[in-house]
Amino acid sequence: MTNGLVLSIDGMGGDSAPDIVVEGVDIFARSHPDVRFLVHGDAGRIGALMDKYPAAKAASEVVPAEKTIGMEVKASQALRQGKGSSLWNAVQAVELGTAHAVVSAGNTGAYMAIAMFRLRTMQGVHRPALATRWPTMKGGYTIMLDVGANVEADAEQLVEFAIMGEAFARAVSDEPRPKVALLNVGAEDQKGHEEIRSAAKLIRETDVDINFQGFVEGDDIAKGTVDVVVTDGFTGNIALKTGEGTARLVGQLLREALTSGPLAQLGALIAYPALRKLRTRMDPGTFNGALFLGLNGLVVKSHGSANGRGYAAAIGVAEKLARSHYREEVVANIQRLSQANANAAAAAAAAGSAK
Repeated sequence: MTNGLVLSIDGMGGDSAPDIVVEGVDIFARSHPDVRFLVHGDAGRIGALMDKYPAAKAASEVVPAEKTIGMEVKASQALRQGKGSSLWNAVQAVELGTAHAVVSAGNTGAYMAIAMFRLRTMQGVHRPALATRWPTMKGGYTIMLDVGANVEADAEQLVEFAIMGEAFARAVSDEPRPKVALLNVGAEDQKGHEEIRSAAKLIRETDVDINFQGFVEGDDIAKGTVDVVVTDGFTGNIALKTGEGTARLVGQLLREALTSGPLAQLGALIAYPALRKLRTRMDPGTFNGALFLGLNGLVVKSHGSANGRGYAAAIGVAEKLARSHYREEVVANIQRLSQANANAAAAAAAAGSAK
C-alpha cells in the first residue's frame, strides 16, 4: 500500500462523468492535501480535465481503462464483460491493496455485483447491505439500511445490518455510541412481523455491543429519533424513494407559491437568504455517499446525478471510513453474534439429547 491515504475513483461512472468526478476530486483535494487518488477511465478525457483542476491534478494518478459500464448494463452482463472497465479496475485497486476505499457514481447493480465478486463478504456476514444518510429535523442525519441490496432479510441478517450500520454511524459522525433501532409499524414490543420481533429479541439476548433502542416508526426517520434505522431492502428502498419524492414535491410547491404573483416574488426576494439555506439542507448532495456494508473492502456509492460538491461529499465518506476502525468493530460484533448463535444451537442440541 502506498504511504498515506489512497482512494480509488471510477472516473467514468455517473450521469456527467468524467467532468463532475474530476471536479469533485478537486473540491475534496483542496481541503485534504494528504489524500491521493487513483482515477480510472479514459486517460485522454480525464487528463484534459485535470488541466482545468490543478488540485485534482496534483493529487491524482490517472489510470487508463479500456471500457466504461453504462447505466443500462445488467449486473450479470457487467460480471461477464466488465473486466478492464473503469468500474472493475477501481474496485480491483482495493482488492489488490493499492487503495483504501473506492468511490463510484456508476451503475448501482453492476457496482454491487463487481464489488461482491472481487471483494467477497466479510466472514460471518450473510449479505451485504446498502446504507445511506437521511437529513433530519435536528440538523444532522439518520443512517438507514438496507435501502435496496436485499429485498428480504431474516432476524439474524437484520442484526448484522444493525451491527454494520452502528459502526458506519460512528465512523462518519462524532457520536461515540450511536442509537440503533429497528423500523416497525409501532414502537410496542408486540408490533411487527415475526422476523423483526425476533431480531429485537436476538439483540437483547446476546452481548452484541450496540446502543439498541428497540423499535421506531417511519416518521422517526426524519425526526432523528435515533442515529441508525434498520430494515430490509424492500421497505428501506420504498421509504427512501418516498422521502425523495416528497422533498421534490415540497420544492415544486414552494417554487410555484413564490412565483405566483408580484407580491409573492417580492416576498421571495426578501426571504432569499433563508430559502438558499433551505435548498442546501434539502439538496441530496449534502448527504451524498452511500456505503455497501459487509464487504472485505470499503465501497462508497455516489448519486449518479451528483454535482461536484455532492461527489466531494461521497469522497468524504470514503475518507472518514478509511481512517476509522469500522471493519474491526464490525468483525468484533459479528463474532459475538456468531458465538451467541453457536451457544444457542449447542444448548438446543443438549436439551434434545437429554429427552
